[in-house]
Amino acid sequence: MRKSLVALSTVAALGLFACQPDTAEKPVKEEAAKSSKEEMSADQKHAYAMGASMGLYVNNRATQQEELGVPLDKEALQKGFKDGINDSLAFSKEEIQQLAQEGEQALREKQQVAAQEQAEQNVKQGQEYMAENAKKEGVQTTESGIQYEVMEEGKGDTPAAEDTVKVHYRGTLIDGTVFDSSYDRGEPATFPLNRVIPGWTEGVQLMKEGAKYRFVIPPELAYGERATGAITPNSTLIFEVELLDVVDEPAEESASE
Repeated sequence: MRKSLVALSTVAALGLFACQPDTAEKPVKEEAAKSSKEEMSADQKHAYAMGASMGLYVNNRATQQEELGVPLDKEALQKGFKDGINDSLAFSKEEIQQLAQEGEQALREKQQVAAQEQAEQNVKQGQEYMAENAKKEGVQTTESGIQYEVMEEGKGDTPAAEDTVKVHYRGTLIDGTVFDSSYDRGEPATFPLNRVIPGWTEGVQLMKEGAKYRFVIPPELAYGERATGAITPNSTLIFEVELLDVVDEPAEESASE
């Protein structure tokens, strides 16, 4: 959704900046846009939506640049917007397009560097966390590197990788940030066990129905260098999992896939 909004807003902004006819001598409309959405006409709502889309794009871009240590020069931005509205650009339209592309490229390069640094930091922090966690009483480590702790043992069936399971779970980063939780959604998740991350496929096969385990999954058995939501590249993940049932029928995939 964010990508489509950014793309739409960028196109709208470039089109508005580059193609807006001269409005300096046009009379001002007698009726200004109302502050209340209930009072706005359809045309005013459409104009407001265009402006809001561009504003959201700029706000998102400013946040991204701030995080990368490159503050957005709002005075220059405002001047560019005003010049675009009045068709009095300081640069040619071709130069505007080139400068915009250069800015996007520079931002992507900084994002790549930041992502690489984050990934390296995640590896180090994950290894340190797992080294300390391994010392705790009751924590066991599989040959592949998954750590697990039996919080409550079960008495039912043990699933195979091809089975469909019904579970309650909560997923967090090592700093405690919750990135996914069936508890928060208010209903358990049901999915084929071989359709999720490798750490889940292996770990849940250690459980019996009715059991609750705590897993610490290294990045190579989770999402690796991929990023998704709050999960950054090479994140070590923690899951508390309750195996409620081993079911026969296939079901929808869960958010942990």
